Amino acid sequence: MQTIDTTTQADLIRVAHLLADAARIETLKLFRVRNLAADDKSKDACDFDPVTAADRAAEAAMREILAVERPGDGILGEEFGNKSGTTGLTWVLDPIDGTRGYISGTPTWGVLIAVSNAAGPQLGIIDQPYIGERFVGGFGMAEMTGPHGTAPLATLQRRNFADAILLSTFPEVGTPLERRAFEAVSKAVKLTRYGMDCYGYALLAGGHVDLVIEAGLQPYDIHAPIAVIKAAGGVVSNWQGGAAHVGGRVIAAANADIHAVALATLQDVIDG
Repeated sequence: MQTIDTTTQADLIRVAHLLADAARIETLKLFRVRNLAADDKSKDACDFDPVTAADRAAEAAMREILAVERPGDGILGEEFGNKSGTTGLTWVLDPIDGTRGYISGTPTWGVLIAVSNAAGPQLGIIDQPYIGERFVGGFGMAEMTGPHGTAPLATLQRRNFADAILLSTFPEVGTPLERRAFEAVSKAVKLTRYGMDCYGYALLAGGHVDLVIEAGLQPYDIHAPIAVIKAAGGVVSNWQGGAAHVGGRVIAAANADIHAVALATLQDVIDG
């Protein structure tokens, strides 16, 4: 496994903040602009997968910084694809996670920035530009900075599963089978809320909710949340209990106990 020395860690943290700062500027230029144009990237006529000029401008701005500050690193970005690198490190970028929320004016979208190696995400940022909150996790650090200052991130400790709060982005979650599995968990917890996009993962890392369960994710949707949540003491896996950074079905939990119960509930339905 690749070891990242402390000098490199400090530089990666510095550059990650530069990227988040640049993406804030670009995304805020068009947020809540009425009748904002959005192209549909979906290949399914029944779906809607929007992308805006802000998505593209934010990723372009981050890539320009990386070309100067970390030219040897690879890049995986939602809008402009892959760039191979030579250092063994890859920046995984989602310039606006939650573009549907962005064009709707809801402040639950965010900028996702991660640094990953062969072992998976090592550093992550979830940044919500409009609220001004930034959640950072990795290299021994777990903190959020917002309008009220800086505070450590820590996920919730064990509590009864029946008292848990569950978040997801879409009520339909994924396929009909995935939906049934999700509903089995939803029926067992106290409260389920939808429409959070990446902000749900930030709330989990901040100790406000117990679970985020989703399906159909891409790697750039989940690398940054994995790093932030793990740094805050949480657990992230796929629905089989394995690594989640390739995307697909993901379960993020505040602690190992909550994770184990939710995972077993999902598997009971999936494995039938």
